[in-house]
Amino acid sequence: MTPPATVLPVETPQAFLGVRLSLTGKLWRDRLGARAAAQALAMVQRYQLPEMLARVLAGRDVDLDEVQDFLDPTIRKLMPDPFSVTQMEAAAKRIADAAARREKVAIFGDYDVDGATSSALLAWHLRHCGLDPLIHIPDRIFEGYGPNIEAIRALAANGATLLVTVDCGTTSLEPLAEARRLGMSVVVIDHHQCGADLPEVDALVNPNRPDDLSGLGYLAAVGLTLVTLVAVNRELRGRGFWTAEMPEPDLLGMLHHVALGTVADVAPLIALNRAFVAKGLIAMRRRDHVGHTALMDVARLNGPPEAWHLGFMLGPRINAGGRIGRADLGVRLLLEGDISEAARIAAELDRLNTERRVIEQAAEAQAEAEALASLGLEDKGAVIVTASEGWHPGVVGLVASRLKEKFSRPAFAVALEPGGIGTGSGRSILGVDLGHAVRRAVERGILMKGGGHAMAAGVTLRKDRLAEFRAFLESELAPDVAKARHVNEVYIDGAISARAATPELVHTLNRAGPFGSGNPEPVVALPSHQLVFADEVGQAHLRLRFKAGDGATVNGIAFRSVGQKLGNALTQHRGQVLHVAGSLAVDRYQGVERVQLRVLDVAVPDHGPTFIR
Repeated sequence: MTPPATVLPVETPQAFLGVRLSLTGKLWRDRLGARAAAQALAMVQRYQLPEMLARVLAGRDVDLDEVQDFLDPTIRKLMPDPFSVTQMEAAAKRIADAAARREKVAIFGDYDVDGATSSALLAWHLRHCGLDPLIHIPDRIFEGYGPNIEAIRALAANGATLLVTVDCGTTSLEPLAEARRLGMSVVVIDHHQCGADLPEVDALVNPNRPDDLSGLGYLAAVGLTLVTLVAVNRELRGRGFWTAEMPEPDLLGMLHHVALGTVADVAPLIALNRAFVAKGLIAMRRRDHVGHTALMDVARLNGPPEAWHLGFMLGPRINAGGRIGRADLGVRLLLEGDISEAARIAAELDRLNTERRVIEQAAEAQAEAEALASLGLEDKGAVIVTASEGWHPGVVGLVASRLKEKFSRPAFAVALEPGGIGTGSGRSILGVDLGHAVRRAVERGILMKGGGHAMAAGVTLRKDRLAEFRAFLESELAPDVAKARHVNEVYIDGAISARAATPELVHTLNRAGPFGSGNPEPVVALPSHQLVFADEVGQAHLRLRFKAGDGATVNGIAFRSVGQKLGNALTQHRGQVLHVAGSLAVDRYQGVERVQLRVLDVAVPDHGPTFIR
């Protein structure tokens, strides 16, 4: 007789601080399992690192032998051979030919930050080579995304013999075919996902094309542009192009652009991207670039720039020109050499950004109401698709992002024109590939056009196809959304007390940065701290103060939490002792550094919490 099989118990990961259900309904998890905790201890012993920094590194799967390179990522070590990218050699040769022949080159960029920085970087390089390139950034409303036939014809009429598209072009089959018919050579430098059909061009440099094995698909377009220019420099060096009168341009001196475009496009901060942003931030702190300095000043940036400043303060101002103003303002600022003119352009971008916020807030309120109505009391539905004839096309991506954050599911916002055509943007959650679904909707004829990344996409469709588009997304994405939303967890890197929350600790943890997509900001827990102050401030934020048992206090803020689960939990537990989870940052006011905890979640210690709805 066969003996019964032994059933081994499955180890259930321990809840951090015992929090299995926080006041917002989340499970707290230690980011480090037993193996990673041992790895952190080994880092402390080998490199004499502070324990919390070692925990952060181990929690991000940094190998023991890679610690020093991770803490100081260098472009020299991480830069690949550019020719590993499919058709890069052909692209480099064609751009080098244009430089050698003094051709008229046209740059066609996207209207977002990645497109603006890519265009500025390429234009700077071509100017260094002695050329005077044409630059065209399409109007978001009248031209839409990517190359269009009218603009292509205008560039050809102005004498362009080489068209280089940056951050666009992969799906622009007919416009680029028109460019070829008009006698222009075409080089595409893009990172968007590809469909089955690719444009017939001289070179399509896109690490996300099916036949590319470079592994560089994580690069933003501006990073890919830099890699392309490394190849161009190499080609021109081999031809003896560089001389004492025209020395080889220092590409690393333009890392300001690469850092800004990479962070603003939410490219994952891994590998080469980490080096680009880390070194780019150092360059920005030198304040030696006229355009970036003007942008930092008009944004009232307090202290040295950090990665989050690029995403939340500088990027939106560059974007504002493409959203509701002149699409080329961002590129003009980044290429401007005159301090007073740069200040004027930056001030105009700042004004447009303020105007954009007002427009966005009105559309956001309407979209939220529509989303709540569609989801119903049972909170059913995998995807949110909202649309209105009153929305500005320039803010629909921001509205979609807010809906995604609020409802934890992919969301689209579509601005409908009087003629019945809608242009919209979508934002996704981790684990749900929105770009792939949009391409399939185009193939089925539901959308007039569309494309994008896993996390973001743009669409054009007829108003009468909205319901069909929503139904298609539900059927296409429901399983992935259900899987992605099933696990509602907060991963915590370690626990500290208010007394340990010092600027020195923040600076220590920042050695593992820059933080962002792909390299999450460290999350710490403050066990059993009393919420001694909570008051609304600014745009629906809560200003907070927590006190430890020894009397030490730390200030906190819960962004955009008023009326949300987190805000309700905090205001209903004033004066009570709570476990608090959040990220540490340094707040600089009148030259004094103070630590601020950006609160992400709270829980009641020891006994079952109330679930706030």
